[in-house]
Amino acid sequence: MVETLTPLRSAASTPSLEQFPTRRSLREAERPVARRKVAPPPAAYVLPSKRTPSLQRRVIGVLTVLLVPGFLVTSTIPAMAIATNDGSIAGPGTNYLDGAQSVVVASDVAGAGVSRDLFDATTEDDLASQRAAARARLWASSTAASDGDYSNVGPRQAGDDYPWRNSGGLSPLAYVIRQCTDFVAWRLNRDAGSTKAPFKYVWAGMTPGGGSASQWAQAWRNNGWKTSHKPVTGSVAWFTGNHVAYVKSVSGDDVVLEEYNWMGDRSYHTRTIPASDVALFLYPPP
Repeated sequence: MVETLTPLRSAASTPSLEQFPTRRSLREAERPVARRKVAPPPAAYVLPSKRTPSLQRRVIGVLTVLLVPGFLVTSTIPAMAIATNDGSIAGPGTNYLDGAQSVVVASDVAGAGVSRDLFDATTEDDLASQRAAARARLWASSTAASDGDYSNVGPRQAGDDYPWRNSGGLSPLAYVIRQCTDFVAWRLNRDAGSTKAPFKYVWAGMTPGGGSASQWAQAWRNNGWKTSHKPVTGSVAWFTGNHVAYVKSVSGDDVVLEEYNWMGDRSYHTRTIPASDVALFLYPPP
């Protein structure tokens, strides 16, 4: 019997089960290939734009620069430090009564009473008497040194017959020379015919409570002399601003004044003003 030789196929040419398509492989082959999501490339870094700070931000910045250092400095300073008896420094919250010195009072001193009779003090009446005595001595010495006769006094300028304008200190009337009070006191004496020592109206009898012009109205009331809001020639024009003047004449609702030391220049003046500008008129003493 003759055998027929059949050539053998190599394993590579022999198809396997995996080489035959199936329905599943065919379906999968028909599907579109899924695309992977690829992250976009990073964008280039862009610097933020420079913005101008607002006014409010500027104010806050300035206050911060000014106030913060002050808070830091003050917070480091002790609120209070007091030296104690032993030389150390006591800070806040210290009980300062601890360790305080004690005082022992002797029994004979503790029982002693205090009486005003043990003290001798100068009273207001004593001081007033001393001032009056000093003025009286000065007045006496001034009048003694003077020739005492001013009846022929002539004017230096129109209307000025004040005799002591070139002197200093107190006049024989015991008022300060070249002040409004001394000039008016001189005019009251002149009108009364008293032009030499002893003068009729001096500080001690006319305004003993004080020579200031502000006290003249009360002195007139204390002496019982007449005052009025109606001006008369020869009266005293009394102002609340610590000034007096002599009423030379009255013209309707106006008065013509003569005065010294108006506006503080220690000189003679004359002026015409409404009578209503004068607080009170002090009539010449009797």
